[in-house]
Amino acid sequence: MKFLKFLFVGIFFGIVLVKSEAVSWYRIFEMFKFQSFHMYGIIGSAVFLGILFLWTFKKFKVKSLEGKAINLPAKNKSVTRYLLGGTIFGLGWALAGACPGPMYILLGTGVSSMLLVIAAAMLGTFVYGLLKDKLPH
Repeated sequence: MKFLKFLFVGIFFGIVLVKSEAVSWYRIFEMFKFQSFHMYGIIGSAVFLGILFLWTFKKFKVKSLEGKAINLPAKNKSVTRYLLGGTIFGLGWALAGACPGPMYILLGTGVSSMLLVIAAAMLGTFVYGLLKDKLPH
């Protein structure tokens, strides 16, 4: 019963992404071809709000709903892993036409081919779990 709030947040998130056309393959295609500002505006707004919320959490020492202190990890000075991870993520996004959140939203809207994408994402997560100790973190 306590997980019901997460279900409602997920449904709200799905509705927002569908209504803003952030899960539209055509919008994603336009973004990767630099033909439209639409997706960059959505992503840029999310980054700006994320920065604003993190600044607020640090400045006012905001606590979690359970009353615990929110501890943010220290900055990592290694850029290489972020470039490599971002490139792999972007290639997967471009090939599948969806990043992890919208995969489930698209499945919920009736795009049954997302079952294959979700299965591939699960397989990739499993392979990462097997190889994580051998990868440079």
